Amino acid sequence: MSFQELHERIQKAVTDTGYTKATPIQERAIPRVLKGADVIGIAQTGTGKTAAFTLPLLSKLAESTEANETRCTRVLIIAPTRELVSQIHDNVRTYAKYTNLRTAAIHGGITDKGQIEKLDTGADIIIATPGRLLDLIERGHGKFQGLKALVLDEADRMLDMGFISDIRTICKKLPKSRQTLLFSATMNAQIESMTKEFLNSPTIVEVDRRANPAETVTQSIYEVFEHQKTDLLNHLLDSSHNFYAVIVFVRTRDGAETLIQALKHVKVSAEAIHGDKKQGQRRKALRDFKEGKIRVLVATDVAARGIDISGVTHVINFDFPEHSEDYIHRIGRTGRAEAEGEAITFTTPDNSMALKKLEKLIRVTLPRKRAEGFQYAKAPLPEDKGRRKGPKKEEKKSHFDTPSKFSNKNKPNSRRKPDTSKPSRKPSAKPVGKKPTRKRK
Repeated sequence: MSFQELHERIQKAVTDTGYTKATPIQERAIPRVLKGADVIGIAQTGTGKTAAFTLPLLSKLAESTEANETRCTRVLIIAPTRELVSQIHDNVRTYAKYTNLRTAAIHGGITDKGQIEKLDTGADIIIATPGRLLDLIERGHGKFQGLKALVLDEADRMLDMGFISDIRTICKKLPKSRQTLLFSATMNAQIESMTKEFLNSPTIVEVDRRANPAETVTQSIYEVFEHQKTDLLNHLLDSSHNFYAVIVFVRTRDGAETLIQALKHVKVSAEAIHGDKKQGQRRKALRDFKEGKIRVLVATDVAARGIDISGVTHVINFDFPEHSEDYIHRIGRTGRAEAEGEAITFTTPDNSMALKKLEKLIRVTLPRKRAEGFQYAKAPLPEDKGRRKGPKKEEKKSHFDTPSKFSNKNKPNSRRKPDTSKPSRKPSAKPVGKKPTRKRK
């Protein structure tokens, strides 16, 4: 399929981007969205799923003969993170540049003054995070009585992040007679329940329902003890010049900052993006990474949603993903647009069960590799045991604290130190004697 079914102004914008052929998810979704059907789209990141819903919706708005005189929002797209909202907003503006359609991005991290104005004046297309949007709606802002379509993008991630309650509340404020589209990288019982709640007789379009990573990504496992992960990362970065655009995933904000300091200490150009960073800082880090000013971008899972950067050579899972599905999202940041990429995952002994679960999900036994020239430790440090598992209720004794058969106490020839302690000053007990008996007079 080409893009001949789209409005000519949208076609012109697509041509400007250099796209000439639709991806599989676009081939299957675009005709159905144009017909007005509710659609469930199952596709991995990097497959062109954003265009699979934005292009047909923009085309329908461009063809509409109705003037938006009521100044109401006609398309609402909800996504889990501000980065993804910004990315979708950029795509929408690119595809709508030959139309008069007005767009707005609604998310946290910046002042809401301009966002309120966009909501109240009725931008044609709103792209928003659930939290900020619900906050503004509850404060009386937004015009959705003329809404034509609702899109729930990366629904699996929104469920993981606990946004289902916010989405329910938002949907109650929207017209029931609307087209609803839901896109997700995976399909599970929770997603099925969500579709029954928000969609009406939906059509399912999917690209390889199995949770398989992109074929253009080479995957491998590096087994390493916790205390050596930073050293191994530095070794890999030093050992090859091919690691020139690397995204490193960690689980926590503190972990991101700690790793950044370690990388900068060895003169690696790196920046971090996570929830504690201001929006301006995150945008600058992404811009510098895109322009090649920094070599390594350290990111948490949430902050990395919506990163759409071509030319990422490597994704390194410094921390093993908390959910197996996160692995698919992470490594989808490389090998995009049919380019080749490499995904490396560090695993510790504590990750063995999670690794088996991941390999079962993707139906692949990931190859194990060892870094040439790296000095691997033969055993973990005592503090590695139980690391990242939360505070301990009770401090357990290390095996180093347990007396062994080689201790001096148990050696037959060991001499006991003489007792140099001072004698006790406590008075001795009174001698026990018989009570004196009185003589009877």
